[in-house]
Amino acid sequence: MIKLVRRAAIVVVLPVVAAGAALTASTVAATPASAATTLASQVVTLTNKYRAQHGCGKLRVDAKLNAAAMAHSTDQAKRNLMTHTGTGGTTFVTRAKRAGYAYAIGENVAFGYPTAQAVMTAWMKSPGHRANILNCKAKAVGVAVAYSAKRVPYWTQVFGRI
Repeated sequence: MIKLVRRAAIVVVLPVVAAGAALTASTVAATPASAATTLASQVVTLTNKYRAQHGCGKLRVDAKLNAAAMAHSTDQAKRNLMTHTGTGGTTFVTRAKRAGYAYAIGENVAFGYPTAQAVMTAWMKSPGHRANILNCKAKAVGVAVAYSAKRVPYWTQVFGRI
């Protein structure tokens, strides 16, 4: 039996722009798109539940932020590496801009958590992740999960201000 080590990391707004390449979902192990979409939807639902409990407005799902999140999750899964820095040095700001979204304000990443509830529980226990989730200035979100060849899930949650 393989024991997965679960990790999570956060990043807040940094004025960093770097070049890099986005990878497509075909570069990692095949996962039914509907399963990954369901997990991402569950993260959005849980995020909005926590935000409501703390007086923040509901986030809307943004297709461009979803694309940025998927590009990063896919990149992480392909490299078996959890980091906020993507291939070629990209940041969440760079990835969001590439996807057509100019106002990204934060990112949460994690790997190894098998369910939406598990990753949200971990993020809510981490002060930095929690701050991103409960940032009432955030108005939009994109969420994605991609799986490595060894079926390890890599999660990305990107927040936007408009």
